[in-house]
Amino acid sequence: MIVVTGATGFIGSNLVHALVERGHTDLLVVDNIAADTPLRHLEDLSLPDRVDKDRFLEMVERDDDNLEPVDFVFHQGACTDTTERNRDFMMATNLHYSQSVARFCQRHAIPLVYASSASVYGIGTDAREEPECEAPINEYAESKKLFDDWVRTEILSAPEAPIVGLRYFNVYGPRESHKGAMSSVAYKMHGQLRERGRVKLFEGSHGFSDGEQRRDFVHVDDVVGVNLFFMDHPGQSGIFNCGTGRAAPFNAVAQAVIAHAGRGEIEYIPFPDELRDRYQAWTQADLTRLRDAGYDRLFAPVAEGVPRYMAWLDQHESD
Repeated sequence: MIVVTGATGFIGSNLVHALVERGHTDLLVVDNIAADTPLRHLEDLSLPDRVDKDRFLEMVERDDDNLEPVDFVFHQGACTDTTERNRDFMMATNLHYSQSVARFCQRHAIPLVYASSASVYGIGTDAREEPECEAPINEYAESKKLFDDWVRTEILSAPEAPIVGLRYFNVYGPRESHKGAMSSVAYKMHGQLRERGRVKLFEGSHGFSDGEQRRDFVHVDDVVGVNLFFMDHPGQSGIFNCGTGRAAPFNAVAQAVIAHAGRGEIEYIPFPDELRDRYQAWTQADLTRLRDAGYDRLFAPVAEGVPRYMAWLDQHESD
């Protein structure tokens, strides 16, 4: 049995779809779900095995006999709201919950791949998986770094089972509509263009001209591919960046959205003063460690991935 936490979320639901496409039918989906509610983003799949995230936490903490033998865990569940300021809630959800899942996997020799975040690098531009490169600027990023640090000190020196943390950069793609303010810029631009006929970007800041601030934008299909790679190669442990290795300007994303729609323009708006000291103006994954682990697939650039996503949205406006 394969467990996917956060299974009705953005990356989790795409991962579940990919597992089903591979022929994996013995899946346990975990999220904030009731037994009789539709599974968001998974309505088209027959997935009878589900459990609420709080119930799952109880099961792993006491090694519940009702939990079938587990072969692999993808831990994607988390609070991903970077504006959340309730530190106790963030630590309980992202740190302590993850520690319980990791301890369970180590006790039972179960390989685990979990979602970390490139937010741990803060406003720094040296995105290597090293403590000296990490400087979180909000509670979300802090919770992710604290779990990574715990994994480093408590498990990686002598793991009982493989454990892999993936530091996601700016992920975009299908099944993210529920994320609201935390959705990707590509999704937001699609909505702005449809509603107003124009896409809004920040004016120049941090040494960049209008709309030229840069991020490592990675398509969710590539993120799923990295997750599955570590399931297929379960002998490895460590923390790895998960991005394209290329910093692309926001202008490039906007231009790809506009080109796909065949209409629209870019409107540059003043950069907010309150964001100036805590804004990631440039991010780019260092993929050295991931490539050394054997992952050799190419990542879709913005010019390829964004139009593919826009075409998907054209067919799934309500998803």
